[in-house]
Amino acid sequence: MKKKQQPGGGAGDCPAPRPPAAPPAGGGLGQGGGWKRRRRLSLLPLLSLRDYGFCMAALLLFCLGSLFYQLNGGPPHFLLDLRHYLGNSTYLDDHGPPPQKVLPFPSQVVYNRVGKCGSRTVVLLLRILSEKHGFNLVTSDIHNKTRLTKNEQMELIKNISTAEQPYLFTRHVHFLNFSRFGGDQPVYINIIRDPVNRFLSNYFFRRFGDWRGEQNHMIRTPSMRQEERYLDINVCILENYPECSNPRLFYIIPYFCGQHPRCREPGEWALERAKLNVNENFLLVGILEELEDVLLLLERFLPHYFKDVLSIYKNPEHRKLGNLTVTVKKTVPSPEAIQILYQRMRYEYEFYYYVKEQFHLLKRKFGLKSHIRKPRPRPEFFIPSPLETEEPIDNEEEDDEKWLEDIYKR
Repeated sequence: MKKKQQPGGGAGDCPAPRPPAAPPAGGGLGQGGGWKRRRRLSLLPLLSLRDYGFCMAALLLFCLGSLFYQLNGGPPHFLLDLRHYLGNSTYLDDHGPPPQKVLPFPSQVVYNRVGKCGSRTVVLLLRILSEKHGFNLVTSDIHNKTRLTKNEQMELIKNISTAEQPYLFTRHVHFLNFSRFGGDQPVYINIIRDPVNRFLSNYFFRRFGDWRGEQNHMIRTPSMRQEERYLDINVCILENYPECSNPRLFYIIPYFCGQHPRCREPGEWALERAKLNVNENFLLVGILEELEDVLLLLERFLPHYFKDVLSIYKNPEHRKLGNLTVTVKKTVPSPEAIQILYQRMRYEYEFYYYVKEQFHLLKRKFGLKSHIRKPRPRPEFFIPSPLETEEPIDNEEEDDEKWLEDIYKR
């Protein structure tokens, strides 16, 4: 008989697998057991205190370096380019507008126009040019307040500086020092004329106005008495009326000297300070008697504002409007009265001839010829004779564009 095969029997048979033993209730085997409790993986226990200190020091140095870099130069160019690129997308829709870009031309211009020096003609041109070229023409309704208190200066400078750029601000106001109140100094321009001619134009304009309307002088000087309105100019000068004597005749220089009280006192101090400001803060001070050349230079220096200004000025329609601003009923004083005015306005004339000399030198540099009438004889009290240059220099060696860049950096 065959014997029954025992379970797990022969050598050729595979033993039946045994179920694994359950771990003990304590969570692992005793000594010699293979079960161990698993621990959470973490990098923190692997770093020593020395490693922590090194990381924190590196982070601190990075933050300080980034701070000093931004204070001294701003972010890298590639970040600016990236932001500019993103600014054309929708990224900044929820992050506010991009920062105001720096314009490649003088974007802040102030024309603190001197009264009765062609300023209304220039303002008419500026209104046309602002629509044509898209700059912001900022004007003022205040026409008779040229001297400001400190608070008024701060307020006006704040209002001008916050205007949308590029802007051109114009008003009858004495020179304002923006940098004194922490603002960016703008580019100044202005125009002056022969002091006696300016005085005569103002004298009759206050009384009789111009061709824009028969009654506009009544609006400007409603309280002027009839005897004052029809006061003979010779009587005013020869009998030393306040309107025809100092300090009322000391008019042009304060527009360039500034807001200091001494700027309103006729003398050398105000004269020299006005000259200094012309050299350091004014891009151009032109002469009304040579207005076309003034417009040509303004177009060269500030094309974003004054491009095509001369063609507009010569347009018959504009000339028709410009003729309306001519003062009416002007008469010429006697030679004796004129000589007295010369004496009283000696500082005004010294400044006028200085500006005229600088203007002619500027014209020479750009090859402009002067086509003007023969000037009147100069007053006898002027001992030095300022150099007048009416013909261009042919062998000018200095590069005009380089010189213009230097002006913008002043």
